[in-house]
Formats: sequence, C-alpha cells, structure tokens
Amino acid sequence: MPGFGFSLGVTLFYLSALVLIPLAALIIRPWEMGFDGFWAAVTTPRVLAALKLSFGAAAIAAAINSVFGLIVAWVLVRYRFPGRKFIDAFVDLPFALPTAVAGIALSALYAPNGWIGAPLAKLGIKVAFTPTGVLVALIFIGLPFVVRTLEPVLADLSRDAEEAAATLGATRLQSFRRVILPSLLPTLLTGTAMAFARGVGEYGSVIFIAGNLPGVSEIAPLMIIIKLQEYDYAGAAAIGVVMLGASFVFLFALNALQAWSASRR
Repeated sequence: MPGFGFSLGVTLFYLSALVLIPLAALIIRPWEMGFDGFWAAVTTPRVLAALKLSFGAAAIAAAINSVFGLIVAWVLVRYRFPGRKFIDAFVDLPFALPTAVAGIALSALYAPNGWIGAPLAKLGIKVAFTPTGVLVALIFIGLPFVVRTLEPVLADLSRDAEEAAATLGATRLQSFRRVILPSLLPTLLTGTAMAFARGVGEYGSVIFIAGNLPGVSEIAPLMIIIKLQEYDYAGAAAIGVVMLGASFVFLFALNALQAWSASRR
C-alpha cells in the first residue's frame, strides 16, 4: 500500500510518545521501592478502601448506565416528541461541563439542605458526602458514553427483523430480547466499558460530593494526589500501577466478551 510504511511509523511514534512511554515510566517508578515496598504501599487499609470504592462504584455506575443509557438512546432514536432536542443536548452536558463545576452542582443538589437531598434526608437517605454520592457522580459523568455509543447503531438498525418477528407472533418484549438486543450487545458492552474506564479515574466531579473520609469515601485518585502532596512519588505511582493493571484486565475481559458475542451472531 502506498504510504503504508510512513503512516505506520508515524502511528507507532505517536502512540509511543503519548501512551507507551508514559505508561512505561509509571510502571517502572514504584519498583525503586522494591517488591516489599510496592506491596506495602498498595495494601494499607486506607489505600485498599479507596481502590475498592473507586472500582466498585465505577462498576455499579457503569451497570446502571448500561440499562438507563439504552433506554435513553432508544427513546431519542425511535420516538419524536416535544423537547426531544433539548433532552438530546442535555445528555452531552457532562462532556461540556467542567468536572469541578459538576461536583459543586451535585453537592448542592444532594446536600441535606439541597433540592433533592432535603426530601431524601426526610426519608433517612443521605447522599452527599457518602459513598452513595460517589456513585451518583459517576452515573452522571458516565451516562453520555453509553447513549452516544448506542445512538448511531440504533439509527442504522434495520427494522425488517422486528417486523418479521411481529408477523410470527412475537411480542415487542420478545422482539427486543431476541432480535434487537443481540445486535446491540457488542456496542452496549463498548459503551459500558468506556463509562467504567472514565469512572475509575474520575476526580473533579467526585471530590466535592464524596466527603473524603479516610477509609469510607476516599477515592483512589485522591489517594494519588495525597501521595504526591507528601512527595511520595513512588507510592503514588504504585497506586497508579494497580489502577492501570485492574483497568486493563477489566477492559481486556470485556473486549473478549464483546468479540465472543459478535462471533455468535
């Protein structure tokens, strides 16, 4: 192919400069402490609690967004109604809004005296400054990834198979479950993976609503910031390596599941 060698060289150089070399530096830095030092840095109760909250909340938020993101995308593609364009633009708000502004807004809304937090407080439900607040923030920033990933696929999806299923007596639920969902599953998994990856590393929108109580509502990115402020660069890199490794394993498993689902179609 004409120009293939040059294009491949530019691509590899670009990826190496922006992705591979920084990641290699991140992986190499914590080993200056030795394995024992690395293990001690990432297994303290405070760090383990932060990692558990970050990955657990990101996974739950991604699962919730996979359901409601599919519903939102379906409504926006399949129906026409007043205010549709406004809702469609509102979906992109987490993309356009600075993360710190989103965190402040969510904190104000879900605080015990906020518009949403006050009615919930009367029911004994506290959202802001708890792990639940972290989950709310991650749902907010992750929803557009699922919706925008599904929309073009839904728009291009032929309705012939749905009509054929209907003529054979299938209900709308059966048509969706057996005809539409299998076609959407690989794309849905991609959007879910993107929402999860964004949630694991999210900092700005979470830091204000989390409360940042050690061992309770501290997230892993905050622990990295704390280590950096203490000039413990190796310790910060160690936490980063754990997050990188866990995210890679999750994304690899999800991509493998996506490829398996596509091969069975």
